[in-house]
Amino acid sequence: MRYTKLPNTDLEVSEICLGTMTFGNQNTEAEAHLQMDYAFERGINFFDTAEMYPIGGNEHIFGSTERHIGSWFKKSGKRDQVVLATKIAGPNRGMGYIRQPLDFSKKSIHEAVDLSLKNLQTDYIDLYQMHWPERVMNMFGKRGVTETDNQWQDNIAEVLTTYDGLIKEGKIKHIGVSNENPWGVMKFLSESEKHGLPRIATIQNPYSLLNRLFEVGLSEICMRENVGLMAYSPLGFGFLTGKYLEGTPANSRMGTFPNFIRYTNENCYKVTRLYQELAHSLGLTLTEMALAFVHHQKFVTSTIIGATNLDQLEENINAFDVRLTDDVLKQIERIQETIPNPAP
Repeated sequence: MRYTKLPNTDLEVSEICLGTMTFGNQNTEAEAHLQMDYAFERGINFFDTAEMYPIGGNEHIFGSTERHIGSWFKKSGKRDQVVLATKIAGPNRGMGYIRQPLDFSKKSIHEAVDLSLKNLQTDYIDLYQMHWPERVMNMFGKRGVTETDNQWQDNIAEVLTTYDGLIKEGKIKHIGVSNENPWGVMKFLSESEKHGLPRIATIQNPYSLLNRLFEVGLSEICMRENVGLMAYSPLGFGFLTGKYLEGTPANSRMGTFPNFIRYTNENCYKVTRLYQELAHSLGLTLTEMALAFVHHQKFVTSTIIGATNLDQLEENINAFDVRLTDDVLKQIERIQETIPNPAP
């Protein structure tokens, strides 16, 4: 396992991050513990979760992902050996059971942090992230901004001030954003510099062979401003394993949660077949090539992988040993130019 520093921190994290959003719905507590045991044995010391998890959640299973991680910490005694990241949920009409209102007010942030600390059975969070912005913008399948959100009042300095207080209390160590765009990242950076407030260390956004929109604006910001990308959906919800090319398996993520589908347009099928042909010509699986491509990028600090069983987890971890040559990367670019970014 290779490790790197989380930007502007003293935290050393594995270049693979264990995503946990299946814990508590697709995976039982026992299965979650087995995944964390295996990931830790393979050298992964970076776990990512969120208060709203598990995926496909509801009021009955809300918070169970964090609780499963917390029970693993208690059982294993490994809390001080893991860099733990979690996220506060932003406004969402369907998630009123989480908190009322769902916003980034001082009250809401404190309530969210305290509940996460309780569920995770820890007294500190290494990286605390905003799951998505409060303002309406392009995310979750939307390509661009066509009008600004006039309802949202700029409160970024206030949010950072709240985080500053929580850092001083020792409840959180560092902060990050998620599902953000270039304006949001630069606004957080400028407000922290202007007021001497905590600086975001990371951004967690989708990035894969099917969605390279991060390269338009955000990658330059990350490299120039030293903000690390935690790349999520590197396999496009499993689409880049190739398993959906002949139909949707009933027990798959897309089969189980059709409302989360973002990778099923005609161009996704076309380009995935092209990538699969290239991978097979190299003696690789599509999974191996797709994960190796994300890992290759200089602006990626850690790649978040998620699995529903140990075989998938093992394959995903092993893929990080693959190195792509310059010639292979050129062939990938030719495919990208043919059908660029089919999945937003």
